[in-house]
Amino acid sequence: MAAPAHPAALGFRLPAEWEPQAAIWVSWPRRRATWPGRFAAIPPAFARLVAAISRFEPVHINAARPLQARARKLCAEAGADLARVTFHDHPTDDAWCRDHGPIFVKHRRSGEVAVTDWRFNAWGGKYHPFDRDDAIPARVARELGLRRFARPMVLEGGSIDTNGRGLLLTTEQCLLNPNRNPSLSRAEIERALREMFGIRRVLWLGEGIVGDDTDGHVDDIARFFRADAIVAAAEPDPRDANHRALRDVWERLRSFRTASGKKFELVPLPMPRGFGFDGRRVPATYANFLVINGAVLVPTFRQPRRDAEACAVLGACFPGREIVPVDCREIIWGLGAIHCLTQQQPA
Repeated sequence: MAAPAHPAALGFRLPAEWEPQAAIWVSWPRRRATWPGRFAAIPPAFARLVAAISRFEPVHINAARPLQARARKLCAEAGADLARVTFHDHPTDDAWCRDHGPIFVKHRRSGEVAVTDWRFNAWGGKYHPFDRDDAIPARVARELGLRRFARPMVLEGGSIDTNGRGLLLTTEQCLLNPNRNPSLSRAEIERALREMFGIRRVLWLGEGIVGDDTDGHVDDIARFFRADAIVAAAEPDPRDANHRALRDVWERLRSFRTASGKKFELVPLPMPRGFGFDGRRVPATYANFLVINGAVLVPTFRQPRRDAEACAVLGACFPGREIVPVDCREIIWGLGAIHCLTQQQPA
């Protein structure tokens, strides 16, 4: 049963991604239509992602039992530490665990970890079915024996980013989109975020990047890397389709203030050159990185100069963590990358 009280009132908060983690959760890819015409390359690429994470911490994989034998074989071939990989018989519809998986919160004093369970409607009803994905947070909470806080509001993990100190980044294009919560006002959405995550203030950006079918997820454009610092995608070329939206992102970021009233340290992150498949531009961005224990996994797109530049920028943002490039040239055809595929469980 879902707990009746709000997590924040009970002392829970949403940790920052760079805080200690117990594990990373992923959902094994199975929907061929997500990568039309190119699905064969996806399970091996996904296994390489699992292998990269398993060097640093445990990985939990949601996968219906019939998928598990081949998935385990591919992970082994990719060099994953199978002692750190656990499969769960949790059937899914798609692979984007950041959005359909549990968003974990942690108690400020006791350290208890709990699950927040929001409604998932496949980014505004774009892809059906999605009922098995919507059930994943409850399944994970039951499997781990964790408290579960359910909220009848649509929210995806990729649409938010927190500094762990009461501030949260999101976008108007996504959270205020009528295909998510048409009956909720901005104030009501902010209240839900405060009550579920212990957030004190929401920092609203505008729109996301071209090709993003999630309606502007923030993890494609701007991310906290310290409590008082944000790294954000920048596109200086006025001919590029992302120039206008990212210029607006930067204008808003410059207007934001920390909890103490100071300006944020802002670091520009280059964008890869625009590319696509079958005439459709994909939402390739280096902002879709994943912070794990001791490392940062950075999506790369077979653009050596820009890939290296992005890795260098993120290396400076996260000193002391190994920077691990992960080839996402095939994965991005599904319109997401590393961060979209993963969800961290706090330690």
